[in-house]
Amino acid sequence: MIKHDVVIVGSGLAGMRAALEVCKDLDVAVLSKVYPTRSHSGAAQGGIAASLGNSEPDSWEEHFYDTVKGGDFLNDQDAVEEFVKAAPSVIYELEHLGCVFSRTPNGKIAQRSFGGHSKPRACFSADRTGHAILHALHEQLLKSAKSVKIYSEWYMHSLILDGDRCNGIVVSDIRTGAVEVMQARAVIFATGGYGRVFNITSNAFAGTADGVMSAYRAGIPIEDAEFVQYHPSGLYRQGILFSEAARGEGGYLLNGKGERFMEKYAPSRMELAPRDIVARAEQSEMDAGRGVDGKDIIHLDLRHLGKARIMERLPQIRQLGIDFIGVDCITDPLPIQPTAHYSMGGIPVDKFGQVISDAEGTPVKGFFAAGECACVSVHGANRLGTNSLLDAVVFGERAGKVALEYAKTVGHAPVNESHEKTKVLELFEEIFQQDGGECYNDIRNEMKTIMTENCGVFRDADRLKVCIETIQNLRQRYKKGKVTDKGKVFNTEVYEIIELGNMLGMAEVIATAALARNESRGGHHRTDFPKRDDQNFLKHSLVYLTDDGMEIKYKPVVITKHQPAERTY
Repeated sequence: MIKHDVVIVGSGLAGMRAALEVCKDLDVAVLSKVYPTRSHSGAAQGGIAASLGNSEPDSWEEHFYDTVKGGDFLNDQDAVEEFVKAAPSVIYELEHLGCVFSRTPNGKIAQRSFGGHSKPRACFSADRTGHAILHALHEQLLKSAKSVKIYSEWYMHSLILDGDRCNGIVVSDIRTGAVEVMQARAVIFATGGYGRVFNITSNAFAGTADGVMSAYRAGIPIEDAEFVQYHPSGLYRQGILFSEAARGEGGYLLNGKGERFMEKYAPSRMELAPRDIVARAEQSEMDAGRGVDGKDIIHLDLRHLGKARIMERLPQIRQLGIDFIGVDCITDPLPIQPTAHYSMGGIPVDKFGQVISDAEGTPVKGFFAAGECACVSVHGANRLGTNSLLDAVVFGERAGKVALEYAKTVGHAPVNESHEKTKVLELFEEIFQQDGGECYNDIRNEMKTIMTENCGVFRDADRLKVCIETIQNLRQRYKKGKVTDKGKVFNTEVYEIIELGNMLGMAEVIATAALARNESRGGHHRTDFPKRDDQNFLKHSLVYLTDDGMEIKYKPVVITKHQPAERTY
């Protein structure tokens, strides 16, 4: 048995920031299925939000309202207030930790405009902001090597819960296949999102819902699973992200007729409307036959910005276009389409990162979560661009602080090591012994296709029912697959099969929650219920796993300052 004071699962911004907080006083393990600097946080491009007011006057109150309005008033406003108030100090702290931000001519941190924000408040490092912050935090973590042990390329299988207390996790070393129990006084999940359940997604291959689903199987609900954000500018057919920074710098969106069509959908904000509105506008244009060359393509046109500005502010976007499709955005427009990008839902937590198990806020002692796998909920039904990196750092720090305080007050609880290991060893054995005729890759591709087509930008009851029925059928077929590699050393195939099991479960949760919400709000748009329904659905969904299948309950939204109003741009 491996023993640490605090175990953090995930090595992106939330996980690393939590580790830096905890390692001041305790022995910490950071466990990640990839090497830390390969975490998906590094793919974030456009910026991190804060009301610094470096280009024009700004305030936390304006950031607060923009966030709540952007989230279609489903945000918990007590959490949002603390979130936006913390933002400026977070930016300065990152700067002092070594994060290199782009600068204004007078040396201040540069800020650009972003969708849904009324002021330029995206602090950025060209178009590699997540990369810059991730590496700065990783360097600080390496400095703390005496009190932090990093387990790279280890996989987390399950939570160890005893009643209402978390006592550790069960893990395996991907390199050797060895299964271990990791005993801890406190566990922090920072395991990211689940975009890989969709066919067109900007998410890294690691975004397979591992953390959320292990909490779900342990009896903890998933909050607001139906709210999945589609980013307007994914590379055509591949989903690779072209940052919103491109539009923040002044890029145009053009349909097949060469029209800047956002004038019809959000005349005051145009290309800088919130992501859900822009993604729906693009999909509407394509569905109406106004895509480029009659295909599901919209053009992102940056040519008018000029080579110098593109090379200074958007070098990665240019390189991605050249590398993946042979298009140079200096001379030609980029072909894009909406891509599944971010999960607003996740493991329910309070504004300190403490995991809660019900609508009454009952804490799961010793269990904390932060980042995209958690639902605070500061994003409500739709996240504004650049609020995700802020979410990861703010609540990563908070989860680290409360985990540290908690772990100091308790010892290691006894764990039945053989019992916990046996459950995971049986899972491996079950996969190795299956000798069916189903191909796991076919199952994965069918899941992604049905989720993108039936549970994507637009949804309706009939398509969602087909989606759920198809996923349930795929889950049955999953039990009849066959693994080809039966070795233990670096058997990536068996881990991909386990991840596929998690994704199939998550896909069913998303579609089931979407079918139950008979309204349109933020990233969830029902064509059969096109209006927002505050009377019946101004509430968070909680999906539980029961012996009889899924059960959906609800809890109220925390409203403090801003009453729901019509959302126009």
